[in-house]
Amino acid sequence: MPHKHASRRRFLTAAAASAAAPFILPGRIWSAETQPSARLRMGFIGMGTQSRGLLNKFLGDESVIVLAVCDVDTDRRNAAKETVDKKYENKDCKAVNDFREITESKDFDAVCIATPDHWHAVISISALANGKDVYCEKPLTHNVHEAVAVTAVARQHNRVLQTGSMQRSSSEFRIACELVRNGVIGEVKRVETSFGDPAKPNANPEEPLQPGLDWDRWCGPGPLVPYSSVLSPRGVHKGFPQWRMTREFGGGMITDWGAHHIDIAHWGLNVDGSGPVEVKAPAEWDSPKARGAQLIYANGVVLTHVNGKGCSFFGTEGEVHVNRGKFELVLDGKRRFGFWDKEVDKGTSLQREYTLAEREFLANAKVKLYNSKDQIQDFLTCVKSRQQPVCDVAIGASSAIACHLMNFAYWYGGSFKWDPAKSNFVSGGDPKWLTREYRGEYKVA
Repeated sequence: MPHKHASRRRFLTAAAASAAAPFILPGRIWSAETQPSARLRMGFIGMGTQSRGLLNKFLGDESVIVLAVCDVDTDRRNAAKETVDKKYENKDCKAVNDFREITESKDFDAVCIATPDHWHAVISISALANGKDVYCEKPLTHNVHEAVAVTAVARQHNRVLQTGSMQRSSSEFRIACELVRNGVIGEVKRVETSFGDPAKPNANPEEPLQPGLDWDRWCGPGPLVPYSSVLSPRGVHKGFPQWRMTREFGGGMITDWGAHHIDIAHWGLNVDGSGPVEVKAPAEWDSPKARGAQLIYANGVVLTHVNGKGCSFFGTEGEVHVNRGKFELVLDGKRRFGFWDKEVDKGTSLQREYTLAEREFLANAKVKLYNSKDQIQDFLTCVKSRQQPVCDVAIGASSAIACHLMNFAYWYGGSFKWDPAKSNFVSGGDPKWLTREYRGEYKVA
């Protein structure tokens, strides 16, 4: 495609101007602006395992029309095109290698981004700066600097950005957080979040590069490392590649599952758009299976990374535990409601247990959280209404930053004070940790 230098310069300038901007959570409704066409014209960027599920859900909505798919792997790109063409019974879907053919084109209203993490911010900023609404998978960014930049550009252009933290659209998580926010378990003293290991530097051995994969573009803003099928298996595959376990391209399970459970912790603690004020590294911070990093919030609540139940809130009068398909409320040491193990909790169900807890303790609740039934439908509704979605850009950004801060504890043994309003260190820490060296033309300045 011809390079559109003016458009690209605008995108990089917007990113540069945003670097020091604080997070802002304005009112739920933005000012009126031009509405998209009757059918939302969408492009999909990154056509791996996660995107296949997203693509099928968007294709199932008659208010959407998918016009293009993008991937650096020819086989994945063509397979996605075939899926779209089969749905519409034509051959009209474009299949492209360069995301800018979508983000810089006026033929699209919105994009869905499900690339590896190191591409999220570059593509999101390009789309936002060119007037697109964005659905971007979690974690929203690869580093702290990018989280600030993406938030600022979304706000500057009044765009809707939904982060794919889909647990916010599941009833067990919403009700768990409402129980916490309404003081049912008393004053929260600590939170435990359970997920896997931190990322390590890429050390995958080089493999022969096969035709059909643009490896230079796959690496993109990250370093050009030797090709490995561990990072990007060729063609259409069913797994989730292990680029996520490398620092160069992901953030380990801290940003993978941590972006889910820490996000729920923030929802329950009412710190969306903010974050911790202190981070503490565990004694054995550099162990491959390290646990124990802590995020400390302004109200004194300590969040600890553990091998536990998912996301657990501990208050002065009880506990709430929640995970996908699991829920438990404990008061005064006694389990009041719960569905955790289907073999143990026979005769009941998840929905029954959280519904009973809701009826008993939240009937007259003062705090009612955003009730989204489906992450994608919520995005589509907000594109039309111009309201902020359940996991708006500032929420996704602050949850991602908390994950990045936890990674600093494991990567560098970092214990430091943090200013969540300025997204910078108060004491301790190294500003170099907040960003990365960008390669080639793909930069978040």
